[in-house]
Amino acid sequence: MIRINIICIGKIKEKYFTDAISEYAKRLTAFCKFAVVELAEEKIRNNNPNEAEISEVIEAEGERILKKIGAGDYAVAMCIEGKQLSSEELSAMLDNAAITGKSTVDFIIGGSYGLSNKVKNRADFKLSMSKMTFPHQMARMVLSEQIYRAFEISTNGKYHK
Repeated sequence: MIRINIICIGKIKEKYFTDAISEYAKRLTAFCKFAVVELAEEKIRNNNPNEAEISEVIEAEGERILKKIGAGDYAVAMCIEGKQLSSEELSAMLDNAAITGKSTVDFIIGGSYGLSNKVKNRADFKLSMSKMTFPHQMARMVLSEQIYRAFEISTNGKYHK
């Protein structure tokens, strides 16, 4: 059974987001081993950081993310410059990862300042949810739903119509 990880920076505080993600995690047990790996947000010293401070944060968070990605994992960086996929295309991407022998797919959501270039360079695929910007908590919930939908599509389930 394939393993799907969402590797992300920060914790979700809003109960409605955690409840929704928990529901999709429960549904996903029929298709995969699903986990959300939350990594600590890098603390910034002031409320108006300069470029150097922001770069430090991105790099420190990136190093922690890279430690969670296995050498043979299929890594998907969630970033605005990534490619937008339909639900069917996401389903095909997950199917293809499994067919080509990948036992783990990692979806990576960075912190509030984004992902480091090292993480993006490690990624096998860069995925954008939209040209719009979403709060990271919402992105995590929507991604969880889309992963569930992708498995439903590949198994001809009733959820996706």
